[in-house]
Amino acid sequence: MVKPPFRTKTLSTKVSNEEFTQLEAAASKSGLTLSEWCREAILAGVNGQEPKSATDSAGPGQLTLLAELVALRAILLNVLFRQANGQTVTADEMQGLIDRADSDKVRKARERLEQALDSKQT
Repeated sequence: MVKPPFRTKTLSTKVSNEEFTQLEAAASKSGLTLSEWCREAILAGVNGQEPKSATDSAGPGQLTLLAELVALRAILLNVLFRQANGQTVTADEMQGLIDRADSDKVRKARERLEQALDSKQT
């Protein structure tokens, strides 16, 4: 794992109670500390980018793993449901299940991460 550069400079600013509450909520939603969230937001603004979303904080490896699990779950549930109803799955049907699961696995994984972060805040 690559370590971030050693940080030696400090930025500070004054905000109202309401602004502070808004900043804390945004940081919490992103799964970051307030300091990390502010750093990301400031640097994203300087670089002309959007600040990281809640799912970005999961990391690409975690998102990939969750996406694969979501796809595997979709395939397994479909196959088990058909078998429970006395149906068999042809090779073409299986390929269709795989293609459908692969087509939206990342979107579903992101949704699950967002839901997990939302439920963690309540």
